[in-house]
Amino acid sequence: MNIRNIIFLLTATLSMGVAAQNPIVPPGVYIADPEGHQWKDGKFYIYGSRDESTNYYCSWQYNVLSTPDLKNWTLGDKSFSSMGNDDRIPYSDALLFAPDCAYKDGNYYLYYCIPHEGIEEGVAVSSSPTGPFSTGQQIKGIRQIDPAVLVDDDGQAYLIWGQFSCKGAKLKPNMTEVDTTTIVDGLVTEKEHMFHEGASIRKRNGIYYLVYSQLRKDRPTCLGYATSTSPLGPYTYRGIIIDNAGCDPESWNNHGSIAEFNGKWYVLYHRSTHGSRMMRKACIEPITFNEDGTINEVEMTSQGAGDPLNPFEEIDAAKACGLWGNVRIELIGKGNEALTKIRHDNYAVYKYLYFNKPAKKFCAKVNSTKGGKIILRVGNNYGPVVGTVNIPKGNGKGFKTYTCDVESFTGIEPLFLTFVGTTPDTDLFALDSFYFE
Repeated sequence: MNIRNIIFLLTATLSMGVAAQNPIVPPGVYIADPEGHQWKDGKFYIYGSRDESTNYYCSWQYNVLSTPDLKNWTLGDKSFSSMGNDDRIPYSDALLFAPDCAYKDGNYYLYYCIPHEGIEEGVAVSSSPTGPFSTGQQIKGIRQIDPAVLVDDDGQAYLIWGQFSCKGAKLKPNMTEVDTTTIVDGLVTEKEHMFHEGASIRKRNGIYYLVYSQLRKDRPTCLGYATSTSPLGPYTYRGIIIDNAGCDPESWNNHGSIAEFNGKWYVLYHRSTHGSRMMRKACIEPITFNEDGTINEVEMTSQGAGDPLNPFEEIDAAKACGLWGNVRIELIGKGNEALTKIRHDNYAVYKYLYFNKPAKKFCAKVNSTKGGKIILRVGNNYGPVVGTVNIPKGNGKGFKTYTCDVESFTGIEPLFLTFVGTTPDTDLFALDSFYFE
């Protein structure tokens, strides 16, 4: 059992609190590369790119996510665009890649990058953390993707960027120009730190944390990190914070940040959907630090920064934190995502559910084609079977609810749903949601 859920059990009452669940963006909205900041108004803001297609990364606009409590999230209107009626980059109509934002002297500075004449970075300004931001201007003297920014305790700001070899430099007091005489290359590298891209920088207790997309396996699915006593290094590799491998059969990369909110720290990251490398959704998990400042690796969960899910309320199947096989999360209607393309021996996992009383039935909302079974297990994918739902053959034209009896158990548990059919290479059914009675 996850340690945070042991703590929850010790303090929980019979009432179930509002859960801040992953992903933190609404169904049908795909925000990736999340950079989180708590600003002076006390709210927490997330800046990221926005996916709109399975054919390419990102889009031509940014939207800012905000929350006062990590439970209730607001998706803001377009804060910045590179084309259309709200075009704020007159010199280019290129896609907007991963951004970051910084606050200094009453202004919020949005740093963006675009594939224009290679890769180009720019900055726009607003008096509001959600924008709209002013017309963007180029930052001369730097290239490559993924700007990240830190305003240090003494007011000096630093810009970090790069791919394969991470670069950093001081920003001039106007926050719109880099002091090119201070550029340092190789803060972290692919060879020494498994650095791929997506650097993000934070400071905690005098230690600078450089978080980045790391190549631990054959894909950069990990968020790794290195630390230093100086923002421009040298940096020492420390380990992995989270790995999103398994969130989708085709997941390719990860990109995120660590951030403090009301004295507690979290890791922000994204998960792929739609059986693609794109259509990524921002997620959040709490993290803990050891006495030496290192960060303990955490797992992907469905509950995110909140309490375990209430199994006696309807749970969106798209909140799965792990998928295996051909199954994926797809948009099936306006504001509605589901598990689709389910085939024999695929499975989905949900972490964690709090059974504060024994359940008697499991109810699944399914759109069936070939039909099959849903086998319920708790603990792990080889754990005890607590129920089996028989799904009859259907015409694939609508969702119906199918039920089964379940064995009695209580506590905080991960739920594994294994899908079984008689035709291995054929889609069996789609799962929209489920709940227990």
